Amino acid sequence: MNEYPDKIASDEQLEELLSRPSATTIDLFSRMDGDIIFLGIAGKIGPSLANMAKRACDAAGVNKRIIGVSRFRNQEEKKQIEDFDIETIQGDLLDRDFLESLPKVKNVFYLAGMKFGSEDNLAQTWAMNAYLPALVAEYFNASRIVAYSTGCVYPLVTVESGGSRETDMPQPVGEYAQSCLGRERMFEYGSKKHHNPVALIRLNYAVEPRYGVLVDIATKVKNNLPVDLSMGYFNVIWQGDANEVVLRSLEYAVSPAKVINITGPETLSVKEVALEFGKLFSVEPKLVGTEAKTALLSNSELAYSLFGEPKVKINKVIQWVAHWMSEDKKLLGKPTHFEVRDGKY
Repeated sequence: MNEYPDKIASDEQLEELLSRPSATTIDLFSRMDGDIIFLGIAGKIGPSLANMAKRACDAAGVNKRIIGVSRFRNQEEKKQIEDFDIETIQGDLLDRDFLESLPKVKNVFYLAGMKFGSEDNLAQTWAMNAYLPALVAEYFNASRIVAYSTGCVYPLVTVESGGSRETDMPQPVGEYAQSCLGRERMFEYGSKKHHNPVALIRLNYAVEPRYGVLVDIATKVKNNLPVDLSMGYFNVIWQGDANEVVLRSLEYAVSPAKVINITGPETLSVKEVALEFGKLFSVEPKLVGTEAKTALLSNSELAYSLFGEPKVKINKVIQWVAHWMSEDKKLLGKPTHFEVRDGKY
């Protein structure tokens, strides 16, 4: 079988690719002690991330309790996760009694958060992105924690800079990004207080054929909608590669908390990507505006030194997205708003 096909024909094939563990990940789970819980498992990333962990455990021949926690507003998603042979617990993590009823397992992945609509409900945004992490850091104070953050905590930087590094000072623009830095600080505080290992994942951005920056651009090109060039450059990484790095970050969690940027090595041009989708869809993109001198860009050289570079190249993902959309397959309908420059999501 071709390791990476020319096209992705079905949801099942897509899930297999997104959750396929490497030999290195399988080896990690063969050695890792303790059970695993995914807080906020429902959504774009959680199901395939947890499924990769389950597949790695199965391939390693180890039996771990793997738990996914969410409000599960979508019961079909709950069933899908259970079909992966992952235990589910349904409830509101902001309910302290519910949170403190969860099993205190050794390994915690924190995926909960709020972005879209954050400007319309700032109090809820801060509760989800900063207050809840404080509760989780306190309750799971003896666990290894890998927590998702975002590259949005960095300022816009010039293309020539090569992107923000983990050692750069955060300068979050807007309350969403500020609340995400609050999330990091709460996990950092908990790690320092309790001396438990924590890794903070600044992801920027994960992509696959149903959502992501590439889908946002492709949708506009395919539907003859204007493509705004003002946020002219971006970084992305295939979600399957991101999933593997997140799982393997368990080994690099330390106290005080360690920050790891996760994205692809290329600085991609919105204009060039739009033109490529134009060729693949046989349409002329409607390009508007001009590229600003700065963009939200991250540098992932630290991650590459720890985990190696992503296996799937972005030109392959562009082909997958174009084929998926050409056949009018299901999209998740969750735009990234990557073009936002004022931090108002």
